[in-house]
This record gives sequence, structure tokens and C-alpha cells, in this order.
Amino acid sequence: MTLQQGLSFGLIGATVLLFIWGRWRYDLIALGALAVGVVFGLIPIKSAFDGFSNDIVIIIASALVLSAAISRSGLVDTLMAPLLPHLKDERTQVPVLSTATTVLSMMTKNVGALALMMPSALRIARNTGVSPSRLLMPMSFGSLVGGLALLVGTSPNIIVSEVRQEALGKPFRMFDFMPVGGTLAVMAIVYLAFAYRLLPKARTAAIDIDAALAANAYVTEVEVPKGWSFERSRVADLQKAAGEAVVVVALLRSRKRISSPHPNRKLLPGDVLLLEGQQQALSELIVKARLKLNDADRPVVMDEPTDEVRVVEAVIGAESDLIGQTAKSLPLNDTYGVNLLGVSRAGYRMAGRLATVRMKAGDILVLQGAEQLLPTALQALGCLPLAEREVRLGGFRHALLPTAILAVAMLLVAFGVLPVAGGFFAAAVLVVVTGALRMREAYAALDAPVLVLVAALIPVSDTIQASGGTDLIASWLSGAFHGMPPLLTLTAMMAVAMAATPFLNNAATVLIVAPIGLGLAKHLGLSPDPFLMAVAVGAGCDFLTPVGHQCNTLVLGPGGYRFGDYARLGAPLTVLILLVAPSLIAVVWPFAGR
Repeated sequence: MTLQQGLSFGLIGATVLLFIWGRWRYDLIALGALAVGVVFGLIPIKSAFDGFSNDIVIIIASALVLSAAISRSGLVDTLMAPLLPHLKDERTQVPVLSTATTVLSMMTKNVGALALMMPSALRIARNTGVSPSRLLMPMSFGSLVGGLALLVGTSPNIIVSEVRQEALGKPFRMFDFMPVGGTLAVMAIVYLAFAYRLLPKARTAAIDIDAALAANAYVTEVEVPKGWSFERSRVADLQKAAGEAVVVVALLRSRKRISSPHPNRKLLPGDVLLLEGQQQALSELIVKARLKLNDADRPVVMDEPTDEVRVVEAVIGAESDLIGQTAKSLPLNDTYGVNLLGVSRAGYRMAGRLATVRMKAGDILVLQGAEQLLPTALQALGCLPLAEREVRLGGFRHALLPTAILAVAMLLVAFGVLPVAGGFFAAAVLVVVTGALRMREAYAALDAPVLVLVAALIPVSDTIQASGGTDLIASWLSGAFHGMPPLLTLTAMMAVAMAATPFLNNAATVLIVAPIGLGLAKHLGLSPDPFLMAVAVGAGCDFLTPVGHQCNTLVLGPGGYRFGDYARLGAPLTVLILLVAPSLIAVVWPFAGR
């Protein structure tokens, strides 16, 4: 072993130990490893930042944007609506969500399947009080095993097929992976349905600050539009559609106010409703029931053609001119260019119209206005934006467009028209261009710590290959496998692929380990197919770290996971696959020599 190889192995080992220790942030550890690699000459400065343009980073960033657009569309929620009454706790949620993600990943790219299902899972967790940490990792693992079933499900399958094409002149076909991958997927679903209890029950997610701020109960005013119909058009139907998370405080009809209307009261076009609930629940109900949000359609003055309309949450300061005023006595739209969409006041339920509410210091308002003018308007009104957090209340949603764009992108990727990174990136751009997601929302969807973590680790992991460490490993393995029974050799090959993929990423693992498998098969006089399949399964099954596959990385922040959490659920599944998969491969793909 050369000094360069020793330093490379040492850098990787130290980085992994720091991850496991958990004393510092993951992105800081990755950046520190990158800096050390540059200082010691292991990473050339000209390639130190290549990770930021790597396909994996592009795929993760694009998937986050697409996930936000699909969440905004509400389509997955609509499709899952018949199941929601039965998903009251984690015992039902984990099997259903992980099964849905697994099956979807059999038909699409696994990271795309997870991107489709994550927003719905987070909403279900929030509405039922279940910790996202109990749901998201089983879904991620389900997407990984589901991706094993088809050629296009995961990158290792595609690369293994290309390796077979180069070595034997014939690639694996689309469904060649199904007998092994499909069986392993069923086994994993059964395991995850029970083993999720190994995960932390109440881990705080990295995004929980927004959830905490969203807990304010607002009163907002909506109108029943002409020609409106919704189920039986009763008050009870609205409250049922909101999962009892929204209360109809009052009904205003022909200048008559009906406080706390009876659930069986019929709603008529022209009725004005005062609704109380958290902004997310209000937004979903307004869109789902096709109600008209009062004042939301009043014109907003724009300074620039490229300006955007924003809806923000702001608190009334102690010196605000709004104190003691009403929206009617102080025309907010005419004077300040903003519309009042909702009011929240701690410990008090407002039953009057928003325009007649006398405001107090500490009230939280939902205001709509032009992006460029809102800061000036808030300053003039004496209001402070709440943690600079943008909220959304009502508004139009592109129900099918984001999913259609993602589906087309996946088809183009599946048939080789576009590479995975190009297809996902084009889809992410299209959802913004078509208005399914605003640019501000796209930026907000990007999880910077996760992207930095992956981008910094890519050059660090490349030091092993650049120093010749991979060749050294290959020679060690060839000697160690010599004379072993075929099934034991196959198991060892799969274990090597599993061990390597967290540090080399799954694509690099296949490119490095697959040739070793071909060489061993040739040396032993056996068919190369079972060894290539073993490499594909091993490289596609990283259940031990958050950095070996994009799916595990995607759930790291929203699930509030730590590095060691992955092994808690993933180690038994890894052992289970190592015990079952080699024998299964040997049955489907016999060792008979070629």
C-alpha cells in the first residue's frame, strides 16, 4: 500500500467515524473532509468542486423541486383519500405508504417514486400526530428494493446491463430483474411493516420550525361561488373534508349572521363563511371545496413585470397604526396595496367579518401583496414578518401538470432519450416555467445542507479510485475468493458491493465491482450473470447510511434522522437480503458455465 492509498483510506475512515459520532453537522464534516483532501494533495484543486455539478446532486435538487410541486398540486392526496380514514396510526400508515412507494418505484425511477409519495406522507404524519421519522425511512428502503425489480428502477441495474452488453454482447432486458427484485421487494415490505418500531418514535425533523409557526389558528373569510356544489353542500361536509381541522365559525347570509351554524345547514351560493383553522388546513379546504377567498382576487399593484404576488404572515407591532383600526376604516388595498386574507388572535375566536375586526398588538395577519412592495407596506403598517416565512392560503393549484411532467421525464429516461439527471432537471425547470411552482418556492424546496453534504463527499470518495486503492481492493478480493464455493463467493461479492456503495455511490460501485465479478466468474468457469445480478442487488441496497443513495439522503432532513438511525432499521434488512438473495439468484440465474 502506497502513502497516497493509506491517506485516502484514512480520510474516508475518519469521515465515517465523525458521521457516526454525530458531534458536528454532516455537511460541515463533509466540507472538512474535502478541505483536508485538498490540503494533503489527495484531491486536485481543479476537481475539488466537481461534486457540485455531479449528476447525483442535480437529481436530488430536481427531485426536491418536483416533490414541492407535487405537494402543491394535491394529486397524491386525492388519490390516497379513500385510504386516509383507515390510516389512523403508524401500524397502518407504515405498511400502506411503504408498499405504495415500493410498487411505484417498480414502475418508475426509485427517487422519483419517493419524491411523489413524500409530501403525502408528511401531511398524513402531521394530521395524525405520528412522527415522520417512523414513516419516511421505511418508504426510502421500500423505494430502494422496488427499484431492483425493473431495468429502469435504479442506476445499478442500468449500469450492470451496460457492463453485460460490453462483456457478452447482450444486455439484460427490462424484466430480467423481476424474479429476484420482485421477490426481495415483497420480503422487504413484510419486514418494514413490523420493523419500523426500531426507529426513533419522536425525532424532531429539521423542518419542524415551519410546522411550529404554522400552528396559529386563523380566521379567514370565504364565499360560496355561483353554481357551487360539494357533496351534499352542508356545513358538516366542509368540516369532514378538512378532517375536523377547520371549524365554520359563522355563516353570513343576506346581512344575517349565524354563529356556529348547525352541521346539517345547507350552504347556498353567495353565502359568506368565516373559517378557523391552521393555514395549511384552511388552504387545502379552500382549494378542495373550490371556495372563493374574499379579497384574494383584488388587484395587486406591481412595480415590475417580473414581480410576484406573495402571501406572508406578519405580526402587529406595539406601535402599529393598525391598532384599534379595522380593515374597513383603514383601506389596506387602496392605501398600502395589500389584501387581508386572515387574522389570528391567541385565546380569542373572532365571529365577525374580517373587515370589521378591530386589530390589536400581537395579532397575526395573513397579507397578500406584490413581492417588491410588501417590505415597504409592512414597515409602514408597523408589522413584522413572522420569521420571514411565506404562507399560502387558497389559490389555484395545477392538479395534474407536475405529475404529468414527471411522468413524461421518467418515460424519456426509461427509453434512453434523456439521461436521468437531464430528465429530472428538465422536469424541475418545466414545473416552474409552467407556473406549477413559483421560483421562490423552488428555491425554498432545495435542502442546502443535504446538497452540500453529497457534493462535498463525491470528490472525497473519488480519492480511493484516483490513488489506485480500488485496484488494491480488487487484488485482495480475488485472492480471498479463490477456492470458495460458488454460493459463498456470490454472497461475498454482494456483501462487497453493499459495503462499497455508501462511499463510492452506487454507480461507481457497479463500475468497480462488476468487473471483479466477471473476472471471478471466468476464473471459476461459471456463468457471469449471477455475479452481475449480485453486484446490482448489493449496490442498490444501501440501508446503512444516508449518503449511499439519493433516496436515503432525501429523507434525512424531513425525518430528523441521525447517521446511526439508518443502521437501526437497515442492518437487519441487509442481513436478511444477504441470507436470501444469493440463493434466489442462484435459482433464477444458475451457475452453469458458459
